Amino acid sequence: MTVPDKIRREVEDLRRQIERHNYLYYTLDRPEIQDEEYDRLLRRLADLEKSHPDLATPDSPTARVGAPPRKDFGAVRHTIPMLSLGNVFNEDEALEFDRRLKRLLNPPNEIDYVVEPKLDGLGVELVYERGSLVLGSTRGDGTVGEDITANIRTVRSIPLRLGALSRREGAELKVPDRIEIRGEILMFKEEFLALNARRVEAGEPPFANPRNAAAGSLRQLDPGVTASRHLDGFFYTVGDLSNHGPDNQWDLLSYLSSLGLKVNHLRRRCLGMDDALAFYDELLQLRDDLPYEIDGMVIKVSRFDQHEVLGTSSRSPKWAVAYKFPSQQVESVINDITAQVGRTGVITPVAELQPVKVGGVTVSRATLHNQDEIDRKDVRIGDMVIVQRAGDVIPEVVDVLVNRRTGKEIPYTIPDICPECGAHVIRPEGEAAHRCTNMACPAQVKERIFHFASRGGMDIEGLGRKTISQLVDGALVKDPADLYRLKEDQVLSLNLFADRSAKKLLEAIGGTRGRPWSRFIFALGIPLVGRFVSKVLADRFRTLAELKDATVDQMVATYNIGPGIAESVRAFFDEERNVRVAGKLYSYIKPEIPEGHRGTDLAGKIFVLTGTLANLTREEAKERIESLGGRVTSSVSSRTDYLVAGADPGSKLPRAKELGVTLLDEGDFLILLGEG
Repeated sequence: MTVPDKIRREVEDLRRQIERHNYLYYTLDRPEIQDEEYDRLLRRLADLEKSHPDLATPDSPTARVGAPPRKDFGAVRHTIPMLSLGNVFNEDEALEFDRRLKRLLNPPNEIDYVVEPKLDGLGVELVYERGSLVLGSTRGDGTVGEDITANIRTVRSIPLRLGALSRREGAELKVPDRIEIRGEILMFKEEFLALNARRVEAGEPPFANPRNAAAGSLRQLDPGVTASRHLDGFFYTVGDLSNHGPDNQWDLLSYLSSLGLKVNHLRRRCLGMDDALAFYDELLQLRDDLPYEIDGMVIKVSRFDQHEVLGTSSRSPKWAVAYKFPSQQVESVINDITAQVGRTGVITPVAELQPVKVGGVTVSRATLHNQDEIDRKDVRIGDMVIVQRAGDVIPEVVDVLVNRRTGKEIPYTIPDICPECGAHVIRPEGEAAHRCTNMACPAQVKERIFHFASRGGMDIEGLGRKTISQLVDGALVKDPADLYRLKEDQVLSLNLFADRSAKKLLEAIGGTRGRPWSRFIFALGIPLVGRFVSKVLADRFRTLAELKDATVDQMVATYNIGPGIAESVRAFFDEERNVRVAGKLYSYIKPEIPEGHRGTDLAGKIFVLTGTLANLTREEAKERIESLGGRVTSSVSSRTDYLVAGADPGSKLPRAKELGVTLLDEGDFLILLGEG
């Protein structure tokens, strides 16, 4: 049946709109429309394609998760081998790399380098023909990889068609007939933690790190599973480019970005190795604050004609090297294993370690997850173990050094009696977790209140674990809402307080009025709902009533909310006691629900904060900016609109001046916020 031209034009227009909004949302993090409007466009396109099957194409936005499960992965031979990088581990080795290149190139000046973060993900290659994504494959052994096209299509930040994203203010950018684009697929830390929590609850072993989680997700036979894992990626080079392209790495990155590919904003052009080493120090400081894992930086000669001169070895290019960060894994001894009762009653075994520094942080405790993990790894008291800490991930024991055993090590089993209340501990059928059966277990109450008062929640200064224990043990507080009914004489009855400190605590509790709506959601302690997910929920559901009544389908329709998180939120509000406590808290706190970001003075503006502000903490400044529609990033780039500089601003200030970024002192910043 002939499809009317009007329908064809509407379908093409819908695809262009949807891909544009995908690019703005997933790649640039600058959405222009609300989720409801995006969903309306997608539903209209799906309806038209269903009514006119001849219009359905593999590169349609509706084909993101449309492939059936497959039995195995086919082999893909790379046109040009995907080589691995050589490594250097200290400044002397990096300088020697530079000296070696200078001997070979004999340049008149310093070598022009491009430095990028070394992402801890899975290497992939995308093949586009006439602008359409036709093939996605893993690196494999460098020569032959696996065909993961159906799974690659589910990654929302990857454009299915380059041509739809190559328009700049009406100007058409020529798309190559064929281009092979290479990069890294990864899983952000927040999604990694949520995924592992879901796996533990389901009785499945957790992934060791975000890289393994990303690799496991990309190699799922069912693309629907991959889609539920919310993968992302960055791209940084090409294999075969059929048309003439840029002649250096710096311009290539800009070119890939103009085609619609996601390129890491932390890239830096460095004239000489000294500049590159300075950037290494910056990246090392940023490492733990990034939402994804990096394990070093990649130093590349920028000019491609110099690549030709330098050549490659059998395994790696001679014009690039990875400068690795210090290891995030160290050895320690398990002095004891204790059972910790969480706010949902789950008993978590915790290794009490000989204190050791991991990634610049002293670690004395590490999670062992559950009894299955203890048995699988054969962890014992007295064992020498490898401990891992990565960013915001809770330190964990990743391996046991069995060959270091002395014979005095003691096996461990989670007790069948709760260490806090003495109630029976059970392990429900089909679950990996042991749980305390006492819903009134003081440990659960204390953990819920501690979470509520934590820095990411209501940030109640002075309300630590000791105070919470006394309040609960003295029957003064049964849930977080009871905090707002405390009287001064009740606080003074605790042996930790005098007149002044009691008043300060009550003032701190009262000072939570008007805290941001997203922090209120986080403070409720809903399982699987971390800070990032709280912000997503806060943007989508603007009041407690909206969130309380939201269906699983409504939540899943919101990007970054998977079925596990949605079901957890729904289960939380299906419990009448939770609704009652949340309602009391909502009426006491009256959380600040910001107006929609569009139309505000700071909408879409990118800020970087450096130095110490006198009147605001870094977190408070960030919240003020985000409430007005702005965004805070950790490093200065050409896309940065404002650098807010407090006392002792560090290296970000000269970098901002170099790029012409608008500089604000604290007074100017407060005026911009409307508070000066």
